[in-house]
Amino acid sequence: MARRTGRRPGNPDTRESILGAAREAFAERGFESASIRGIATSAGVDPALVHHYFGTKEQLFKACMNFPIDPAEVLPQVLSGGPDEVGERLVRFFLRIWDSPAGAAGVALMRSAVSNDWTARLLREFVTTQMIRHVLPSLTTIDQADAPLRASLVATQMAGLAMVRYVLKLEPLASAPHEVVVAAIGPNVQRYVTGDLGAAAAAAQRE
Repeated sequence: MARRTGRRPGNPDTRESILGAAREAFAERGFESASIRGIATSAGVDPALVHHYFGTKEQLFKACMNFPIDPAEVLPQVLSGGPDEVGERLVRFFLRIWDSPAGAAGVALMRSAVSNDWTARLLREFVTTQMIRHVLPSLTTIDQADAPLRASLVATQMAGLAMVRYVLKLEPLASAPHEVVVAAIGPNVQRYVTGDLGAAAAAAQRE
């Protein structure tokens, strides 16, 4: 279910300094290359204080994004039924979150990402490290060499849905019932995850 990443109590100024340094580090160097020690140095605090307020580097990254859900908790629900019909399950789950009160944070993030390169880089890192990395390896029916392309294609569908339905609010999609959207978009997502991408895509992957 939707949740906000928990935060430990502490000095608001110190916490904000750490978050500011962390956002800059993750945007410039990416999740893997950014380090707690480097973030602490930029914020002018001891690394132990970063761990005290935020826990692990992954938890700090989630706090930076203020994403409406914790992917580590909710993605297993989407994947629990295996690869068959995962497209429909993903779209249905997506709609449930974005049409809930938690969706407001997602809308704000999308708006910021399209107008701010810094936020866009953070969002790209978040989708790559916290979502895609956890999803595709568990779908054992696909060739893992195709996984990055498939993940990008799924992202185009979901980001497009978020933009058109929730940011632009283009009718009739903006008010279409969930099952209508699931029936229309779910099969596309399913093909991107497990289906034939076509000869051209396969050839491009081999190059």
